[in-house]
Amino acid sequence: MSAWDDGWVSITRLVTPEDAPALAELLRVNREFLAPWEPVRSEDYFTADGQHAVIQADLQQHEQGSKLPHVILDDSGRVIGRITLNGIVRGPFQSCAMGYWVSASHNGRGFATKAVREIVQVAFEQLGLHRVQAETLLHNAGSQRVLKRNGFVRFGMAPEYLNIAGRWQDHAMYQVVKTSAATG
Repeated sequence: MSAWDDGWVSITRLVTPEDAPALAELLRVNREFLAPWEPVRSEDYFTADGQHAVIQADLQQHEQGSKLPHVILDDSGRVIGRITLNGIVRGPFQSCAMGYWVSASHNGRGFATKAVREIVQVAFEQLGLHRVQAETLLHNAGSQRVLKRNGFVRFGMAPEYLNIAGRWQDHAMYQVVKTSAATG
């Protein structure tokens, strides 16, 4: 059973180069909101040209099968964030890492939870993956709730895992495996 069997409408889709201006504007408006959870970015990252370059690189990795870069859409179809399956590894691993963000104006309204549910089902049902991993800063309770709502379990803590907001920070490690994933 997929999410769409119970009347869901897809809220994610593959990112396109045409999304660059909307993403640049979202990132510009949400720069302060996202800063505590993101790596330090160059000024170019917040421009349409910078986002176009990011999207082109993401789509190249998608063509190679190592990434699934999606945008998150609101009820009217406007882009409100990103969700990506990164580092897709095949063979005996069949695993990837997931990252996502939603604009401040849509935060806390269920969009991230729905997008995570949808992309995990894509990972398992369409891509045939066995495991999806996600990492959060230890104090990111909101993101941890989103993951837990989608069947992710915490399996550890990685010291100084990622350079976020200009410093190496510890992260809680979460995963969901196909055999334990919620089916709808």
